[in-house]
Amino acid sequence: MTTWGFIGSGHIGSTVARLAVAAGHDVVLSNSRGPETLQDLVAELGPHARAATSEEAARAADVVVVTIPLGRYQQVPAEALAGKVVIDTMNYYPQRDGSFPQLDDGSTTSSELLQAHAPDAKVVKGFNNIYFGHLASLARPHGADDRSALAIAGDDTAAKQVVTQALDEIGYDTVDLGPLSEGWRTQPGTTAYGTMYARNPEAWDEGGRTVPADEVARHAAQAQR
Repeated sequence: MTTWGFIGSGHIGSTVARLAVAAGHDVVLSNSRGPETLQDLVAELGPHARAATSEEAARAADVVVVTIPLGRYQQVPAEALAGKVVIDTMNYYPQRDGSFPQLDDGSTTSSELLQAHAPDAKVVKGFNNIYFGHLASLARPHGADDRSALAIAGDDTAAKQVVTQALDEIGYDTVDLGPLSEGWRTQPGTTAYGTMYARNPEAWDEGGRTVPADEVARHAAQAQR
């Protein structure tokens, strides 16, 4: 059984937590407002869930999901992430996060910023290109013909294997894009971002459409900066 820690428990974080609990895993949730604000979500998720501070969530977890606005990435407790497998869901939205010149000119990626902030963590990009409603509805059992795939990127092979196994257990296949520097291929503005999972991209309906691994890989390969 895997213990998932969440730094951020918004739409993506809470959705992944629900999928993890449904798979029989434990989850430790945190947010910027304090554990007491998560009691309703913890009660909904049941005995496999508890709330904590972000540092406590990181230290307790086998896999840590960082899912906060990118502009606050330096608030992530780097020391507590040392040696941890970290799934980074963050996307860069300048209108929300402020300007990052190194992201604007493509000299680095958002996940590489987190890796530099937490150099002893094992950062893997994931969950960043799918709408939370689709993430909730498209999970399928291992081996299902209509299973969807999610892209990951990372520099640590063993960490990516851990993430691949974790995603499999919560209902998804995985497409490995390569090193962390390739995580831009699923960032906002690319064809692999979001809309391919939607039946009606104009409406972003929550039902979504299943997307097999080869389609994810094709969209990612076609991405342009």
